[in-house]
Amino acid sequence: MRILLLEDDKQLGPWIAGGLREEGHVVDHFEDGKDALMAAMGQEFDLLILDRMVPGLDGLAVLKSLRASKNVTPALFLTALAEVDARVEGFDAGGDDYLTKPFAFVELSARVSALGRRRDGGESEEAAQTVLRHGDLSLDLLSRRCERQGQGIDLMAKEFKLLEYFMRRPGRLVTRTMLLEQVWDMSFDPTTSVVETHISRLRTKIDKPFETALLRTRRGEGYVFGQ
Repeated sequence: MRILLLEDDKQLGPWIAGGLREEGHVVDHFEDGKDALMAAMGQEFDLLILDRMVPGLDGLAVLKSLRASKNVTPALFLTALAEVDARVEGFDAGGDDYLTKPFAFVELSARVSALGRRRDGGESEEAAQTVLRHGDLSLDLLSRRCERQGQGIDLMAKEFKLLEYFMRRPGRLVTRTMLLEQVWDMSFDPTTSVVETHISRLRTKIDKPFETALLRTRRGEGYVFGQ
């Protein structure tokens, strides 16, 4: 899994990150809440591990901001706040699990695995969808048919895959790097305009003939699909 870790403790943070990396996870470690929030808003993670009390923006505020932007990435709180009220506050903010310090790494590892299985189950259910719908736009994954306001739209193979990727993430920021990795299977930037070219073609088909645009550009950041 790709994990975002927010932990400012100079010893605990590297210890957690190192242990998770040894188990095969990719860990992006942040000590400041604002930096962690920016990363989580702009990139995809499989799990968030958030310390409650960190500089800049505390873990609770980070998760509230993400949930408000419809980010549903599973989140585990790490904190020294063991009181019931503090735990309830964490769950109310959208947390999925809560681990109080001090803790054994084996327990953290088990909870990370459990949240990963829960996420995979959710993705499997989502992946089982054969028709994606957003407003007046629908995409039938079996018949390979796209319609908006009842009008058929012919899409090329990459345009279809691009639209499916966007429709599975309504309201979320999708970066150029994410599209290169997930749609073109490129883990590097080939310095071409392939993404921009396909986005332009997709817009011509799903947006321009209609009154409301569904695909918007965030200059310098990426794209957001949805009204």
